[in-house]
Amino acid sequence: MNKPLLVIDTNVVLDLLHFDDASARPLRLALEDGRVRCMVTDATLEEWRRVLAYPEFALDPTQQAALVARYQALAETARTVEVDAGLPRCSDTDDQKFIELAAAVRAQGLVSKDRAVLKLRRRCAPTFRVMTPAEAVRWLDEMPA
Repeated sequence: MNKPLLVIDTNVVLDLLHFDDASARPLRLALEDGRVRCMVTDATLEEWRRVLAYPEFALDPTQQAALVARYQALAETARTVEVDAGLPRCSDTDDQKFIELAAAVRAQGLVSKDRAVLKLRRRCAPTFRVMTPAEAVRWLDEMPA
């Protein structure tokens, strides 16, 4: 059986890998034990690298590299993403790449905390679910083992 495939927004990846947010921890554990898969692109990984360098996180280059490597170990990389012209447009253009990726790889869900992404739930529903981390954890709990 194919494992469920998710796309995870950068802020959620921060919760999973940097902040170890307890409410999102089951999602990280599901990724680590292979119950769910995560897809990235060069663009989403580049955003991850850029965010990790923000001064407010106070991460030195070694810590940043370790977090990048950790995420890459949990994710699969889509080499090309065919953009569907019929996809909804996100008001936050930085988040459009996550919507395009989720649609292109036929992900079951896009996990985000971003209001602009969450507003697109209904419009994305025919193609994939848009879920908060808590909703993704519940969704995973409901899946057959």
